[in-house]
Amino acid sequence: MDVHLNPKIGPDWTLPGQRREVVTPGNNQKRFVAGALDARTARVTWVQGEKKTSALFIDLVRAVDAAYPRAKRLHFILDNAATHSSKKTQKALEALGERLVLHFLPPYCPEGNRIERLWWDVHANVTRNHRCKKMEALMTEVDAYLDARNTQKSASPLLRVASARRAA
Repeated sequence: MDVHLNPKIGPDWTLPGQRREVVTPGNNQKRFVAGALDARTARVTWVQGEKKTSALFIDLVRAVDAAYPRAKRLHFILDNAATHSSKKTQKALEALGERLVLHFLPPYCPEGNRIERLWWDVHANVTRNHRCKKMEALMTEVDAYLDARNTQKSASPLLRVASARRAA
């Protein structure tokens, strides 16, 4: 997920007859979040970085590996980003051997990847129309949102849709 210091503009509310001022800090900065969503619990594991590179994806895989030490297999549902299949990624993932299984979605199919719904939720609740002046403050809000989401008793309604269909 791309996080921009210049806020995404989107729906918001104000008192009738007033306009909401959206603060733009000027020079845009970017950070990136890579995440993995547990299909059973809807718990998210994520890492953040200054660049969207193979190293960020490898950091995510290592974080998931550490979070699930007893899992016999770790299945990753992936889009076709170059970072997921680069030579650097392939070499780093060989260390996990058969424990890691990669499943690639068809190209241009974000609706098929449940984590995309989570990123839309983060944008709707954190990055859209935000008022942060520093990137560190915005990333702290992103982390706080994801932490709070992990401690909820139930998953976001958007994330429950696929589980309900599977159970039916």
